[in-house]
Amino acid sequence: MMSWKGRGLLGLAVIGVLLSCSTIDCPVNSLVETKYEFYSSTGETLTLLDTLTVVTARQDGIDTVFNKGSNISSFSLPISYSHPEDVFVFRFKGDGWQTADTVWIKKEDYPHFESVDCNPLFYHDLTAVKCTHNLLDSIVINNPSVTNDNQVVHLYIYPKTGD
Repeated sequence: MMSWKGRGLLGLAVIGVLLSCSTIDCPVNSLVETKYEFYSSTGETLTLLDTLTVVTARQDGIDTVFNKGSNISSFSLPISYSHPEDVFVFRFKGDGWQTADTVWIKKEDYPHFESVDCNPLFYHDLTAVKCTHNLLDSIVINNPSVTNDNQVVHLYIYPKTGD
């Protein structure tokens, strides 16, 4: 049987252990991506019925497919934290036709720290965007600040109209 003194020391030890533990407030969403949305020339959200495949070349020269789908109005892509410019190829395919546009996104990267217990994230400020014009009319920056908030639309894509 433990004495009162022993119980008191045990209680203090338990309280000390509980107080020494810290809660880690690392963000739940640690993915930093750019979000794209399709718009018509009249400013309405547009659904792309054709198939879109987005690829980029890795350092070893092998293409990486980031996104593939049809009937989409928006999509997200990861953004690098080690290059001042990301280059993507948007491949479009419809019934009996296909084309591609290249998109260049210039950005500035900066580390973001939530806590010393968490890995740093890299946030970005988009500074410029340009594209070829096979199917795309233009891409414009809507919100230049890229963080781990996946609700923000960063870039608006305007396909060419059938005029």
